Amino acid sequence: MVRPRSFSGRSTHPVTSTRFILVVLHTGRGDSVEAAMRVCDQLAASGVTPVLSPSDLADIADHLSDPSVIAVLGEDVELGELELVIVLGGDGTILRAAEVVRGCSVPLLGVNLGHVGFLAESEREELGASVERVLSGDYTVEERMTIDIVVTGTNHDTGDTEILYEGWALNEATVEKASRERMIEVVIEVDGRPLSTFGCDGVVMATPTGSTAYSFSAGGPIVWPSLDALLFVPLSPHALFSRALVIGPDSVLAVELLERTPGAGVLWCDGRRGFDLPQGARVESRRSSVPVRLARLTHGPFSDRLVQKFSLPVEGWRGPVTRDEAGGDR
Repeated sequence: MVRPRSFSGRSTHPVTSTRFILVVLHTGRGDSVEAAMRVCDQLAASGVTPVLSPSDLADIADHLSDPSVIAVLGEDVELGELELVIVLGGDGTILRAAEVVRGCSVPLLGVNLGHVGFLAESEREELGASVERVLSGDYTVEERMTIDIVVTGTNHDTGDTEILYEGWALNEATVEKASRERMIEVVIEVDGRPLSTFGCDGVVMATPTGSTAYSFSAGGPIVWPSLDALLFVPLSPHALFSRALVIGPDSVLAVELLERTPGAGVLWCDGRRGFDLPQGARVESRRSSVPVRLARLTHGPFSDRLVQKFSLPVEGWRGPVTRDEAGGDR
């Protein structure tokens, strides 16, 4: 185990490595802090400079065995200089890492220290081996669709429509009721045409990556990440037409809060970035030109990931039937 060392202030040691790997962790969890210490030591021993964000460094500085080997993101190293991001935690930590490097092409490698960890590529017991593969460049990179979000509303002083908020999401953007007591009334729209009006607890607009997140919990379909699509999933709708919808990737989805809705609304992007929605607000979602890039160590099919992450029962499976087994020539 790495022994803690007291540290205050910044190191004056120059950064000499030409390889920089950002480490993002859940600083509130002891196992994530311990894992970060191990990863930083392993990177430094291999001649690679570990990088931490200023906030993460401040939170774990007292636990680092040698703070002088650490570079600080935004001070010593810029985003464009990063080779990779190693994320230690669950899906929430990976979503936070995606925020940190938004707009940069650096890939994320998740090591699951949480529960399901659907976005993570390896588990905690594989940590050392995963870092070795990163050091040797033994990984592939896959791109995941993200969505851009724009909220518009009426300026009550001028009567003009204006942009109130702009954001993005990897998993989903959710229009939700702001209080437990009152539902919201919405109109959902695809490509400028209305589909239905109903009262509900909210509406999820998700990507294929997000189909195994909030959308899944709300009863939406699981969409293979290799498929380009957008999802509409109502939350507890008071309507006869309440099916989840799978829509083409180039469509524009919209949710409008009706002026007559008795409850206030709120927009959540990936459950992390919120914005209060006034009555009459319009939330548009469309495919973003900026994907999130995930580093992959394995090349198994997505069905295997579903079985592993959800512990799905597959006992009794015999596999595809060959022509010989079916009584014909092979």
